[in-house]
Amino acid sequence: MQIILLEQVVNLGRLGDVVNVKEGYARNFLIPHGKAKRATKENLAEFEQKRAELEAQQAEILAQAKSKFEKVNGASVQIAQKAGVDGRLFGSVTHYDIAEALKVKGHEINKNQIQMPTGPIKQIGDAEIAISLHAEVTATITVSVTPEA
Repeated sequence: MQIILLEQVVNLGRLGDVVNVKEGYARNFLIPHGKAKRATKENLAEFEQKRAELEAQQAEILAQAKSKFEKVNGASVQIAQKAGVDGRLFGSVTHYDIAEALKVKGHEINKNQIQMPTGPIKQIGDAEIAISLHAEVTATITVSVTPEA
């Protein structure tokens, strides 16, 4: 299915690109979330009329992400969890725990923006975690997991 991207989508394209994607991806994710429209003649003409407005919106979103990057990048948070004598946690530190710890420090980060490619943290110590603020902006924070006293 051919679609017009209404914003930049990671690993797919930039604003205004006409790309081919699987129908399910377009119908179930891109179109309902307002990230794309079907590539019909009418939609292409409508997009060209609104192109400047959409580009301005995307530039504003990128500027907000960059300002948030300045505040968050390099930050560190401490999370206390119950742990055994060998340093293994009885639970794990997940996206939710990190988002809550950042919220306490005054950073509004959605848990979906936190990238943990190796999964939840299950060991005491420090971990570098990436936060995807925008398709072009990724911040890095340090999460220190300490044993609960």
